[in-house]
Amino acid sequence: MSDTPNLKLPHIEAAQAQKHVTHNEALRTLDAIIQLGVLDRDAASPPGSPNDGDRYLIASGSSGDWTGKEQQIAVWQDGAWVFLEPRPGWLCWVIDEDVLTVWNGTGWQDVDVAVPQALQNKSMVGINTTADTTNRLSVKSDAVLFSHDGSGIQAKLNKNASSDTASFLFQTGWSGRAEIGLAGDDDFAFKVSDDGASWHTAFILDSADGTPRFHQPLELKQYSRSSLPDATAGSARLIYVHDATGGPVVAYSDGGSWRRVRDDSVID
Repeated sequence: MSDTPNLKLPHIEAAQAQKHVTHNEALRTLDAIIQLGVLDRDAASPPGSPNDGDRYLIASGSSGDWTGKEQQIAVWQDGAWVFLEPRPGWLCWVIDEDVLTVWNGTGWQDVDVAVPQALQNKSMVGINTTADTTNRLSVKSDAVLFSHDGSGIQAKLNKNASSDTASFLFQTGWSGRAEIGLAGDDDFAFKVSDDGASWHTAFILDSADGTPRFHQPLELKQYSRSSLPDATAGSARLIYVHDATGGPVVAYSDGGSWRRVRDDSVID
């Protein structure tokens, strides 16, 4: 008598006597493996008083009626153990552990382990959107969270050569507006654009010694003498006082007063 190729259910043959026997055997097999849930996967020998329909994944070192049936599904049916060999892709819920496991062809593998492995070495991954050959990892979301796994966390952008680019690009309507990172060399640059085509480098940190270089005029915030910020809030701050006595002047805070840069006198 032939069986079905996947679930190994017995066929009813033409002109077969007692067809109900074959039909009921197929039903019992389906009852055992559809919506598969086993009571335990750690037992290597049969329990003493099983209930009809109880199912187990047989552990290594099997003994008694389970001898030689490791990793198979044991089902107590009609007063006897029936053994079913899993096929790749079968899913099984382990009731006493609240764990979903899958048969990979050689062993049972918990889904929380199998899923990450299934995502290894994929050419593209799109989350709520479609990835492409340029944006192989694409995420469409109002927020993305990267959190520590017990200590700190570090995000890495690794480029192939110094002349390549490793940067963060900020866009409006898919058109670039700001970029920070290593753009064509190993100096850390800050760039902006108002049209996505023409770019202006505002500030660079030299990779050799960390020296800051401003590529645009440095603009200080302007104040009048009557609206000077609190100088005691911190020292070494710079402002521009447009109505200082003797003319506009750059001033710095010494932690108590605002002083003219050119002669160190207090602005009153």
